[in-house]
Amino acid sequence: MHGEGTEALRRDAIGLREVLFQSVTAMAPAAAVAASIPSGAAFAGGSLPLAVLIALVACLFTASCVAELARELPAAGSVATYAARGLHPAVGFLVGWGYVFVEALVPPLLLLQLGFTAAGTLHEEWASCPADLWWPWSLAGAAVIAVAGYLGVRASARFGTVLGVFEILVFLVFAVLLIGKAGSANTLSVFGTSHTADGYAGFSGVFAGSVYTVLAFSGFEAAAPLAEETRDPRRTMHRAVLGAALGIGLFYVITTYAMTVYYGPDRFTKFGASGEASWDGVARASFGLFWVLVFLAVINSTIANANACANVSTRTAFALARIRVLPGLLATLHPRHRSPVAGITVQTVVAVGAVLGLGFAYDPVTAFLLLATVIVTVVVGVYIVVNLACAGYFLRAGRALLKPVRHLLFPVLGIVAFVPALLTAAGLPVFDFVTPLKAPVSYAGPIVGVWMAAGVVVLLLLIRRHPERITETARVHLDQYAPEGHRQDGTVSG
Repeated sequence: MHGEGTEALRRDAIGLREVLFQSVTAMAPAAAVAASIPSGAAFAGGSLPLAVLIALVACLFTASCVAELARELPAAGSVATYAARGLHPAVGFLVGWGYVFVEALVPPLLLLQLGFTAAGTLHEEWASCPADLWWPWSLAGAAVIAVAGYLGVRASARFGTVLGVFEILVFLVFAVLLIGKAGSANTLSVFGTSHTADGYAGFSGVFAGSVYTVLAFSGFEAAAPLAEETRDPRRTMHRAVLGAALGIGLFYVITTYAMTVYYGPDRFTKFGASGEASWDGVARASFGLFWVLVFLAVINSTIANANACANVSTRTAFALARIRVLPGLLATLHPRHRSPVAGITVQTVVAVGAVLGLGFAYDPVTAFLLLATVIVTVVVGVYIVVNLACAGYFLRAGRALLKPVRHLLFPVLGIVAFVPALLTAAGLPVFDFVTPLKAPVSYAGPIVGVWMAAGVVVLLLLIRRHPERITETARVHLDQYAPEGHRQDGTVSG
């Protein structure tokens, strides 16, 4: 495959701003603050800001590894390419196989949240609006995301940027209001261990809270699959991945601190994702119609996250399809917009099918929890493999590129941070704060197992019949468009 032709994504279509917000919106900051991070309050209580700060530091180790690999290997295959080059092409294939699967499930996850959040809120305000009429909202969101993706990465990324700015501004303004109203109740003691929940005294409560909070950081790597469509990709990818992880991490710390000191550290154990003791509840009780902005920010966050992850899934599928380890149809690009239209079509069908199938088979909230467990289990596993790949890649690169702290110590620390998160997401009761999963959410493990077993079968068939395709998972396609003998960063290759 040579030349721009019909087989290449649009070059230099977007810059740092759009790529940064690709990762930012993939982290769903408003939804995480309102729904995900409060789950840690049951353990950390009023010390949750410290738990969030620890989670930020822990996630930066892995974000640094992703950023280092993204700078060296700017490819739409992203984590698959990193694993292929840092460990082995077969590992790269399996990482890509798992990653494209769960990233394709993120849009239906968020569309379910969009549906039940919109329907539930409208029913609360106007009882005549049925609480179970969630699916039209989900389908409307799916249509918006499909159109944005069809119009190409420039339109999709700019759309995500606008949405991301809105949700962050709403919650930052809310945080400032909370801190102001807290007045003399503002205290740095929330960054200590004195406010943890009963039964989780001291650092054990903070640790448990940080494990649940770590899961709110997933998505920081979402910029990487847009490398082939980005200006100056080696530099831009590095800055976007680290910038998103650090920026949104600080956003989490500020907003969590604001709500903790306003609501009261010693009663924060009861704070959650819904009811009076929630972001929505506090906004309704104390800030009048500001709750409408909070509601819109959360709705906005679901659409932005689904849009970002649709970009991830379609680009990863494109990268694997062009080397023919996935059906070649998924590498089809629109002649004008250069968008992977076949992948977008498949993504939309999967999203609508999963939303309606699981939503009606169970209910939208249960379907959401099932998909979330599948997704987080695989994504955290991918992070652990990428940490290993970082060490492997730079050890092979030699002393000229190897930086022991950044390329050896950080990967180890990243793995240490994410192993507890993986066990927690899978519901394995290794720690006393882990809740075993119940059916149908417990089906997540078998679903992941079956999918990955199928990937092993496909891998073995490809090794037997087309081993060169597996080898191609390690290829950085951008290098083929550079002048002969030179890489995109200006250094001599080969």
